[in-house]
Amino acid sequence: MVIKRDFPYYGANRPLHIYLPEDYDYTDERYPVMYFFDGHNLFYDSDATYGKSWGLKTFLDGWNKNMIIVGMECSHVGNERLEEYLPYPATTTAFGPLAVKGNETLDWIVNEIKPLIDREYRTYPNRECTGIAGSSMGGLMSIRGVVHYNRIFSKAACVSSAIGFCPESVMADVYSTPIDPDTRVYLSWGSREAWGVHDPDREDPRSSSYQWNHAIADRVTEQGGAAWACCQTGGGHCEADWEKQVPGFMDFLWMR
Repeated sequence: MVIKRDFPYYGANRPLHIYLPEDYDYTDERYPVMYFFDGHNLFYDSDATYGKSWGLKTFLDGWNKNMIIVGMECSHVGNERLEEYLPYPATTTAFGPLAVKGNETLDWIVNEIKPLIDREYRTYPNRECTGIAGSSMGGLMSIRGVVHYNRIFSKAACVSSAIGFCPESVMADVYSTPIDPDTRVYLSWGSREAWGVHDPDREDPRSSSYQWNHAIADRVTEQGGAAWACCQTGGGHCEADWEKQVPGFMDFLWMR
């Protein structure tokens, strides 16, 4: 079941879309939790920005591991989503000047949302049972989250991450910040959306997306963690393609 509830964000409202296992009300079981950006795009096509969700509820209802998913909705006004999901100064000018509010958003998740979820739902609150995930700008935020808040998040799915907004800052952060060896990170990009792509029909090692994601994966494994950097052949920048990755990254992060 999916519960929707309002939640304050610096004077605004950012609804939460919370998935609970179907038998939640009939057991005393506790559950791991994964926090997703763009929560309105996760479960139902009717809520999704472009009319197509990740189909995450259907997947979880049939998966053999029960867990709680907290989807955090973003602003839908102008460039506010970009700013709320931008943890470093942008080097691209394609969207005009953007304020850097991503770190405020991560603080909000760690200091307000997570305590509420752990207080009001039956969770395992420890880092080993806590993950973070997102696509595009949400993927960029998930990289920042698992690195900078590694004491909170032990797992991250960074799907089609918008690293190209600020690649130098991302790499500097990843390579200067230690992480716990008990960390698992999934990184992906689609061949048809890759930054600097030369051949959109296959994985292209010459593309910036290939190099950025593999560099992050290498850094995670150098510190003893587990990382999977993968190209979705023919994949684009859309929920329909991200949905296809759900079984792979959920198994990688949680089934071990």
